[in-house]
Amino acid sequence: MGTYFWIGLGGALGSMGRHWSNGLVARLAGLEFPWGTLVINIVGSFLIGVAAATMGSEGRFDSGPTAQQFVMVGICGGYTTFSAFSLQTLALIQGHQWNLAALNIILSVVACLGAVWVGYMAGTFLNAG
Repeated sequence: MGTYFWIGLGGALGSMGRHWSNGLVARLAGLEFPWGTLVINIVGSFLIGVAAATMGSEGRFDSGPTAQQFVMVGICGGYTTFSAFSLQTLALIQGHQWNLAALNIILSVVACLGAVWVGYMAGTFLNAG
């Protein structure tokens, strides 16, 4: 039961961080394109990459499964917004904004995959230092 508490707490923190981050990006970049969701998913992908590299048995911050689940399932799961990405992309498609929908899909997949790789490499670098 303790693991669920830590995942829930991490999820709450991640969700609050997502709400704050989305508002900040919307104020900076506007609302025409879902920049907030894109930025959140890139940052979340980077963070889960760092966590995966540094929190395992070979990592600098070797931790148990509960701490890993708190960060990766709870915080990162609450912070990233794949369901919001999907809904916003559907809205773009339904609004016949095909180019923006395609841009959102391509940027999200490529940038998040790149971010998780960079995050993992950053974590690997931290492990070596």
